[in-house]
Amino acid sequence: MLFNSLHFFIFFIIVTLGYWSLGWSGRWKLLLFASCYFYMIFQPVYILILFFTIIIDYFAGIWLENTAGKQRKLLLILSIISNVGILAFFKYYHFLFDNVNHVLVFLEVKNPLPIFDFVLPIGLSFHTFQAMSYTFEVYRGNQKAERHFGIYALYVMFYPQLVAGPIERPQNVLHQFHETYQYDWEKVKSGLMMMAWGLFKKVVIADRLAMFVDFAYKNPSEQTGLTLLAATFFYTFQIYCDFSGYSDIALGSARVMGFELMENFRTPYFSTSISEFWRRWHISLSTWFRDYLYIPLGGNRVAEWRRYLNNFIVFMVSGLWHGAAWTFVIWGSLHGLYLILAVLRNKYFPKISLPENLLGKSLNLISTFLLVMLAWVFFRAKGTHDAFVILKKIGTLSISENFATPLNKVEMLFSLALIAFLLWKEYNFFNIDTRNTKKFYGLSLLFAIVIYFFGVFETNQFIYFQF
Repeated sequence: MLFNSLHFFIFFIIVTLGYWSLGWSGRWKLLLFASCYFYMIFQPVYILILFFTIIIDYFAGIWLENTAGKQRKLLLILSIISNVGILAFFKYYHFLFDNVNHVLVFLEVKNPLPIFDFVLPIGLSFHTFQAMSYTFEVYRGNQKAERHFGIYALYVMFYPQLVAGPIERPQNVLHQFHETYQYDWEKVKSGLMMMAWGLFKKVVIADRLAMFVDFAYKNPSEQTGLTLLAATFFYTFQIYCDFSGYSDIALGSARVMGFELMENFRTPYFSTSISEFWRRWHISLSTWFRDYLYIPLGGNRVAEWRRYLNNFIVFMVSGLWHGAAWTFVIWGSLHGLYLILAVLRNKYFPKISLPENLLGKSLNLISTFLLVMLAWVFFRAKGTHDAFVILKKIGTLSISENFATPLNKVEMLFSLALIAFLLWKEYNFFNIDTRNTKKFYGLSLLFAIVIYFFGVFETNQFIYFQF
């Protein structure tokens, strides 16, 4: 079910009204049932995969808590293998098959791997990582094993963040499902306004920019460098508004019912370094990789060369997490390389670092933005060939090139104005104040009018649903 659909609007009203009319026992049951329905709208049969991982990790948590020594570590490994095995099969089998097939065709050897025809379960990477964070935290002693099976299932399946995060930790969410929240009009207003802002970013900004991006990236060899540069610039904001818009709706819909989910974005395009960018972008995923991959690999406690290697591995795996294609691997590897080169520059060439004044910070901000935008080419391109075609054309563009666009001048100027408005709001850390009820109703009406008249409604799926 898409957040930007009439179906979800009706679903949200029914579930929220039902939630506030019930006691604690009825609430968690309603939310669990609603979450199952929400997921089954996409691919009904794949809910069996969710149930399978829920059962495995529920019992794994209890066994981990009651076990000591080597058996405890073995239980954790078995739990990880079960979760990663499911993710690897459904997400990476076709990728493995295609790459093995390319090699074997070259060697004139028949591919022994069987062919399976299946569709990637939506949001599999997200709820798999959330389930794994639970077993990790129980193993580390930071979280007691959840004995209530229904509550644990709700932790994995909670509909606002089921298919595209944020990837929550059990310490933040599990206890909230045991609490009985009192109706709080201030939280309701704040949550609804957050949802409205998220929907605005999705349908008014992201989906409008997508029309130009899709046009340019569909056949990049037929486009000019100037068109592809503009499309890449637009995509940089499209993916941000798309994904952060989803997160806003997720956080807002949870807050309306009293729940607080973790912040997932913090004005990432105002970062002055790549490391700062990753402290602001997709925070729930970057902290997941930090805590459950980078630190277990040794983190900063190892030799210098190992720290560089650990960083590179984490970002390469992060790229592969996003998609089973070499373009995603290159995208993640680029960010890993950015970080390593920044550390080496600061260590061996400190004199070329820019000063900590307004000019220096501005140049760092611009250079960071350009590096991030460059990497997005690989994230968006259909394949590595297209990505290199786009980069080559951008690198050799000339002022005299024709500018092809599916949008007229007014729509192009409107798109640029929307980006400027977004940056202005984030630069000023402008939060929408909902404490004044009359102002809340006025802003709600304004959002409704703007979204209705300027939104792009083609039931476009959120970009991160595919991960």
